[in-house]
Amino acid sequence: HVQLVESGGGSVQAGGSLRLSCAASGRSDDLHAMGWFRQAPGTPREFVAAVRGLNGNPYYADSLRDRVTISRDSAKNTVDLQMLSLTPEDTGVYYCAADDYGTTYIKIETPESFNSWGQGTQVTVSS
Repeated sequence: HVQLVESGGGSVQAGGSLRLSCAASGRSDDLHAMGWFRQAPGTPREFVAAVRGLNGNPYYADSLRDRVTISRDSAKNTVDLQMLSLTPEDTGVYYCAADDYGTTYIKIETPESFNSWGQGTQVTVSS
């Protein structure tokens, strides 16, 4: 499995922006998809965005597509998530995920479709 390490989380005031980055090591060129999920305390892990292959189409959660942008840099083996106009509801742990097996072709928006996960990075948005 590929190893994933997130960075870029932190504390920000409402209305601010953050850029999260996920560095992939190991067999990252063969990945079918990479994505970002988030989880607030006491809630299920929630899909944020994903991108297929090295330069595939992006997918976004409907509620977030106007404020987030996912991008993958195959040369650097990174996938970034740019988030704008943050609100306290965006607070949570953000996880990078990767699909080694192609299960995201069935459904990309579910955590079960991804088999490799990073440790997560905390994002806290204050009002």
